[in-house]
Amino acid sequence: MDKKSMKGWLYLLPAAVFLIAFLVYPLIDVVVYSFEEGYNFASQSYSGHGLYNFSYVLHDPYFLQAVKNTFLIVIITVPLSTGLALLISLGLNAIRPLKELYQTIYFLPYVTNTLAVGLVFMILFKKTPYSDGFVNMLIGAFGGSGVDFIEGPYWAKMFVMCVYTIWIVLPFKILILTSALASVDPVLYKAAKVDGTTPFRTFWKITLPMISPMISYLVITGFIGAFKAYADEVAIFGTNLNAAGMNTIVGYVYDMLYGDSGGYPSYASAAALILFAIVFTITVINLLFEGNASIANQG
Repeated sequence: MDKKSMKGWLYLLPAAVFLIAFLVYPLIDVVVYSFEEGYNFASQSYSGHGLYNFSYVLHDPYFLQAVKNTFLIVIITVPLSTGLALLISLGLNAIRPLKELYQTIYFLPYVTNTLAVGLVFMILFKKTPYSDGFVNMLIGAFGGSGVDFIEGPYWAKMFVMCVYTIWIVLPFKILILTSALASVDPVLYKAAKVDGTTPFRTFWKITLPMISPMISYLVITGFIGAFKAYADEVAIFGTNLNAAGMNTIVGYVYDMLYGDSGGYPSYASAAALILFAIVFTITVINLLFEGNASIANQG
């Protein structure tokens, strides 16, 4: 190994040590824990190795409910937030006066504390002995009957959760898409205008293909982020998410480690690996779909 290569490896050494200590080793530890059956947290002992932990987790009603909640949040919020962010970004890109001010306003929720936003949402939607909440007041003003969105029916709680998740992730997606739109070469739009191309066709043939890498990035990271949802649910429904019926897969892993049913690292590790397998599979499918779509467009 020459001197230049040695110097490069020395530069990488601190980062490599950090990654091995805080990423590689914990990942190996999780895999080992997941196959240790009958693990006793107090004595740090186990009865054998096998797949019982995975079987237990996959038959646990709390885990199945968490999987259902997580998938609903992913399926609903990722497409809606990405589409809404694209529409807002197109609007911001089209205006001239006070453009920076509007961009700042839309970006404010991203720099606001998650728990603080969750508290505001809870106040807006929650029924109390003193008030029905602002949202229920609006529903009543239009002749509807109020709903307890925080402690009421499942669909109402899921509605609040999806609205909250979209609100939280929207600013980042708007920022990314606004930057992507600004990077499109104006010459392409001028050529389309000279040819008499309609605005919709211009968007479909020029804008969308040019910003498609950013859309793909937002979809993939959106899926991963939604699958890791936990703090958002705690912000609105409190720490006992199982009682509220609004737990997620990450929340289930946390509960198995530290919650009321805590002290079961083997079950938590098995659930974490199942989550990893789900996210990895969906990410690969997304990448394959995007690759096939790019090849079709080039063809």
